[in-house]
Amino acid sequence: MSLPQPDLLRDQPTELIRQTIRTVPDWPEPGVQFRDITPLLQNPRVFRVLIDQFVHRYFDVKPDVIAGLDARGFIIGSVLAYELNVGFVPIRKKGKLPFTTVEETYELEYGSATVELHTDAVKPGDRVLLVDDLIATGGTMMAGKRLLEKLGATVLEGAAIVDLPELGGSARLREAGLPLFTLVDFSGH
Repeated sequence: MSLPQPDLLRDQPTELIRQTIRTVPDWPEPGVQFRDITPLLQNPRVFRVLIDQFVHRYFDVKPDVIAGLDARGFIIGSVLAYELNVGFVPIRKKGKLPFTTVEETYELEYGSATVELHTDAVKPGDRVLLVDDLIATGGTMMAGKRLLEKLGATVLEGAAIVDLPELGGSARLREAGLPLFTLVDFSGH
């Protein structure tokens, strides 16, 4: 008699999350293995497991606010903020926020991009959790960290569902002093 297969939902939540992420080959360009989190969001049970992983991590060391990076960081970050009963602030692409902002420009593989944050989004001394869906080159998360620090906040940790370590972003972020928490990693990009 063989042992029963583990209940991934109960016993191996990160493996369940990994198996639910869809890999789309050659998108947005040839050679790229795009890690698509939309199946995680579509399945209510897996979405709950995903959010619970973050809630359990930050429940006792509750941040003052969650900052989500445009755009998929908004999905995870806002639900996590709700569950932890803290505020949520969006870090948006340039030109999307209606009030006074601070901005940070960062380099991409193919150019540069700029993100913004309202000047009243955080207060000096706020302890912030910075959330995105995926860490690739680390540029967006580093820009978010710098924005929050410009306003006097302390970034407790960067959190993401997926790390693509071969692209070097997580290593660069850690070298810059940002602790990271990710649920799964995928080799290749």
